[in-house]
Amino acid sequence: MPLITYHGHSCITVKGSNGEIIIDPYLTGSKYTDISPGEVDVDAVLITHGHDDHLGDALTIASQCDALVVAPMELASFCRNRGIRKTHSMQIGGSYQFDFGWVKLTQALHGSCVIENGRIEYTGNPCGFLLRIDDSMIYHAGDTGLFGDMKLLGDMYEIDAAFLPIGDNFTMGPEDALVAVGLLRPRIVVPIHYNTFDVISQDADSFKKAVEENTNSACYVLEPGDSFELTPGSRK
Repeated sequence: MPLITYHGHSCITVKGSNGEIIIDPYLTGSKYTDISPGEVDVDAVLITHGHDDHLGDALTIASQCDALVVAPMELASFCRNRGIRKTHSMQIGGSYQFDFGWVKLTQALHGSCVIENGRIEYTGNPCGFLLRIDDSMIYHAGDTGLFGDMKLLGDMYEIDAAFLPIGDNFTMGPEDALVAVGLLRPRIVVPIHYNTFDVISQDADSFKKAVEENTNSACYVLEPGDSFELTPGSRK
């Protein structure tokens, strides 16, 4: 049974029987996290896109842990060019069985680039991740707007836990995220990508109330450092 810990913004760790991963490790500079990069010990770093609040400390963590970086091809190449020894390139729709679990890249309606000294470097398509770890299915949507094929994901996969952005402005807001829950039909939904910056301030408790009144999903509002074990179950 995987142990999932929320570390603020869009960052989670998932610890399974065959290793531990971190997704979108934005830690340094975040006012909304419980850990520093030096406290992270993982086998793989998964990155949804190149924006600094998602790429974050991925290079530092991958280097110190000698961890594998899994990302869309252009972003994986960016990491490789920055000295990361182990990378695995993927693209939307592709899947791969790693030692720690199975990963499939999903579309995300967003952008992806690294901005340094005013210069923009394109880092390919943004993505979300479907993960099968210890027989549990986890969906991390990354930064995305609402899209109709979320229904297809919900039809194809029995999603145990879905991590969905609710911040609005850059991603789905609470209203669209509620529609996404109805399409995906996860057992558990966890709101992410909100309150880190003023422009994405949201009331997560109101979102939880709307989810649990209008769908069959449970909603967990987590603070940085909160964990839960993803025990077996079935969708309602």
